[in-house]
Amino acid sequence: MRMIPARLHRDYKGLVLLGILLGTLWETGCTQIRYSVPEELEKGSRVGDISRDLGLEPRELAERGVRIIPRGRTQLFALNPRSGSLVTAGRIDREELCMGAIKCQLNLDILMEDKVKIYGVEVEVRDINDNAPYFRESELEIKISENAATEMRFPLPHAWDPDIGKNSLQSYELSPNTHFSLIVQNGADGSKYPELVLKRALDREEKAAHHLVLTASDGGDPVRTGTARIRVMVLDANDNAPAFAQPEYRASVPENLALGTQLLVVNATDPDEGVNAEVRYSFRSVDDKAAQVFKLDCNSGTISTIGELDHEESGFYQMEVQAMDNAGYSARAKVLITVLDVNDNAPEVVLTSLASSVPENSPRGTLIALLNVNDQDSEENGQVICFIQGNLPFKLEKSYGNYYSLVTDIVLDREQVPSYNITVTAADRGTPPLSTETHISLNVADTNDNPPVFPQASYSAYIPENNPRGVSLVSVTAHDPDCEENAQITYSLAENTIQGASLSSYVSINSDTGVLYALSSFDYEQFRDLQVKVMARDNGHPPLSSNVSLSLFVLDQNDNAPEILYPALPTDGSTGVELAPRSAEPGYLVTKVVAVDRDSGQNAWLSYRLLKASEPGLFSVGLHTGEVRTARALLDRDALKQSLVVAVQDHGQPPLSATVTLTVAVADSIPQVLADLGSLESPANSETSDLTLYLVVAVAAVSCVFLAFVIVLLALRLRRWHKSRLLQASGGGLTGAPASHFLGVDGVQAFLQTYSHEVSLTTDSRRSHLIFPQPNYADMLVSQESFEKSEPLLLSVSSIDDTCFNHLLQSPPNEDFIIPLFLLQLLIGFLP
Repeated sequence: MRMIPARLHRDYKGLVLLGILLGTLWETGCTQIRYSVPEELEKGSRVGDISRDLGLEPRELAERGVRIIPRGRTQLFALNPRSGSLVTAGRIDREELCMGAIKCQLNLDILMEDKVKIYGVEVEVRDINDNAPYFRESELEIKISENAATEMRFPLPHAWDPDIGKNSLQSYELSPNTHFSLIVQNGADGSKYPELVLKRALDREEKAAHHLVLTASDGGDPVRTGTARIRVMVLDANDNAPAFAQPEYRASVPENLALGTQLLVVNATDPDEGVNAEVRYSFRSVDDKAAQVFKLDCNSGTISTIGELDHEESGFYQMEVQAMDNAGYSARAKVLITVLDVNDNAPEVVLTSLASSVPENSPRGTLIALLNVNDQDSEENGQVICFIQGNLPFKLEKSYGNYYSLVTDIVLDREQVPSYNITVTAADRGTPPLSTETHISLNVADTNDNPPVFPQASYSAYIPENNPRGVSLVSVTAHDPDCEENAQITYSLAENTIQGASLSSYVSINSDTGVLYALSSFDYEQFRDLQVKVMARDNGHPPLSSNVSLSLFVLDQNDNAPEILYPALPTDGSTGVELAPRSAEPGYLVTKVVAVDRDSGQNAWLSYRLLKASEPGLFSVGLHTGEVRTARALLDRDALKQSLVVAVQDHGQPPLSATVTLTVAVADSIPQVLADLGSLESPANSETSDLTLYLVVAVAAVSCVFLAFVIVLLALRLRRWHKSRLLQASGGGLTGAPASHFLGVDGVQAFLQTYSHEVSLTTDSRRSHLIFPQPNYADMLVSQESFEKSEPLLLSVSSIDDTCFNHLLQSPPNEDFIIPLFLLQLLIGFLP
């Protein structure tokens, strides 16, 4: 005989109830898979070919994620992936799982994960005769009054057999005796209650005790039996049995009662007096679970709790109490206790399928998790609602039975929210309501949906010219909100040409860092800016890119020295001569040094200064204009030839400069120049001294004639000048003005003004020649064409063959034609 632990029996009964509930849901929602197995199978015993019933091969069970959804505390079945069979996971005892049930069926759910489909399986456990009938009390003592009437019945304890059907209790048998017989009463629930019937009057003096054996037998094969020993004590006469006030007692109590709470009181009375009227109460028929929960006070008849009530384990208890006096007379009454449900169980949420991440471009309605929600309470206390806390882009959809699907409600964007912490709350409708929170962490997987972005619409950088090769110019950085390889950026330059050369010959870019490097040295005078287009491309599939414009500005450096434009050095290496009359007043403009600088800005700002002079203090140079003026009046003692060294310096760092040497001839008249001209030359040899003397005498004579001629000519010109003044006063104007020129170098314009003198001499040893500049001083700018029209005298002078005149001075002084030719030049120059 096997005793079933009450606690284990209670656990399995809850599992059976859950299985029956899920089985009902399966019958209404989908086709059931049914198997039937006997109880007491060994672990690993085959229940059925589940792979065949699912339409799969055995190897596909693991590939398609077929598994049993756990339910309850004990897993009774398992899947054999090798054979594709449903097997037992342990010993199956029908009496533990389905105590008192006519049909014992177990329900389980099988999940196919790749289709997220659930199949219901119903396993019927068939009973075998593995339990013998047994009596809770193996020995029983019955007291019977000696005056008990024949045919009086005395209830005997009934036997228990957990098996069902023919394997359950079928009959009772009493050992042979002369006074008693056995009658079996059938209860409304099919139970068999043995009763001892007095067939022959008792005589205590003849026999005070009778020993009987009650045997209970089931209908199994082989037959199993259980026995109880009965000792009948013969008492003195007591002819009244106790009687209950009512045949049935009912009570409804909540399941959360405290231990020791009194539920009800049963009351039986005996008409006898004295000790024969004393009644003792006891349970006559009570199952093991009720015996662990309720207690009956034998003296007062009070029924109280000694264990915790749980509506989910058992909502109804039926017991039979007995009242017995000292004579052994007894009475029976039923006690029915209903356990009312209270909301003491929070909903249970089980994640049967869960995705840890989802791509950000997944469509709306993508499945994230499958949840099974259950509440062990009943009615409103067991009605569960599920919702998601917070404003999240997910929703719950009712699936099959108590299953909910957690799906996306919108298309997710990882760049906005990279991960979500989802809290699913399951709350029942009890009072107060109970709830359970389930936390789900979901990562949003990145897709390449964002191109690289530059923080600026365009970039600009400045670099000094003459930069070394390989120097870094500027760094451009793009940001890609994607992650991992989708955010890895490669930089490159768009193809372009600059002044016929490829852009790649000037600059390059680091493909990883975006740093731009110079491949050549830039020259500000060659080009001043460089337009570059930088492209940033990520490594996604497909790759995305963006462009940005970069302007490189070349900064000017002081790398060009000033250039002297005027006076220009003759190509033959001679030095130009400027004329300053001895009658010049202080501030008289002798000439102007004109220079330009190819640089720009302050690097091209020029200043002039007199670096060296043969007669210090005689001349001064304008700091910003370059004009050479007399600083004081010229004296007779001042030398005819004055050498000036003028320095032109820019304002760069460091400053650069250039110098020019000016030769100024100091003379009041042409004859004086001619007279002093010989002093500029040194005799070639002693043999030419006499010829020089003759030349000097001839020049003096000619000078006298020339002076007379000049006086007459000056008078004529003075008269003509006076007439022109009168014409100007009457409204006429001079149409001529000296010529001037603008020279520009790289946008820098230098004003060149021609200063005219009566006679300018240029001397060099044995290669002297005369230069006749245009004879006027002007402050107005006119075109070269108007000047040529208004000055016929200058045209005639410029039209003379300079080669002939140069040949005059370059020839030796003893040539006969030098004086006539010289005079001819002078006369032509002074003609009207």
